[in-house]
Amino acid sequence: MAEKQTILGRMAQLAKANINALIDRAEDPEKLLDQMVRDYTSSIVEAQDAVAVTIGNLRLAEADHAEDVAAAAAWGGKAAAASAKADQLRSAANAVDADRFDNLAKVALGKQIAFEGEARAAEPLIASQTDVVDRLKAGLVTMKDKLEQLRSRRDQLVARSKSAAAQSQVQEAIGSINVLDPTSEVSRFEEKVRREEARVAGQAEIAASSLDAQFEELEDVGETLEIEARLAALKGGSAAAIQDTPPVPQIGS
Repeated sequence: MAEKQTILGRMAQLAKANINALIDRAEDPEKLLDQMVRDYTSSIVEAQDAVAVTIGNLRLAEADHAEDVAAAAAWGGKAAAASAKADQLRSAANAVDADRFDNLAKVALGKQIAFEGEARAAEPLIASQTDVVDRLKAGLVTMKDKLEQLRSRRDQLVARSKSAAAQSQVQEAIGSINVLDPTSEVSRFEEKVRREEARVAGQAEIAASSLDAQFEELEDVGETLEIEARLAALKGGSAAAIQDTPPVPQIGS
């Protein structure tokens, strides 16, 4: 009986458990739910075994009670038959046989009383066992309902947890993109290209300036040569003119 009370107590405790409150207080709700599912499943198996044993004992007690009731009725019938036979023999002035059948009737009545006593003694136990079985069955139904709630809540929680994890990964990826902005890298590369282009343009400009200076030098040389040539021409022309000029007559000649 103590074992049945223990099972009933555990079933009542589990059935009354506030699943939502336990989940809200848990640091890791998914692990808590998995453990609770295992505990509930194990307790249900134990409870089912207890219920099966209790029902088996109840059915045996009921069968024994039915046999006692049937036996009491049968011995009552035998007592009545023996008493009737005794009355018939006594009416026929057969006192000896009448007394013998009356004695048989008494024996049968004793048997009847004994079986009736056993039947009455079993009735409180049968009533108690019936109450225990009813409560165990109700507890099993409640526990199975709780188990279904647990499994449903666990599935929902796991789905939400996975969704939250996926969203977290997306947010982290977005954050990484914001921190390491690829456009800024492109901008830096573009700036580097611009500086390189400017450097090349500067070199080209320097080269062009140097070439222009060389051409200017050539132009200066050419101009100098032309001046020298013209000067030489002037000088040559002046000498020729002096030679071709007739001598100036002297006065008095």
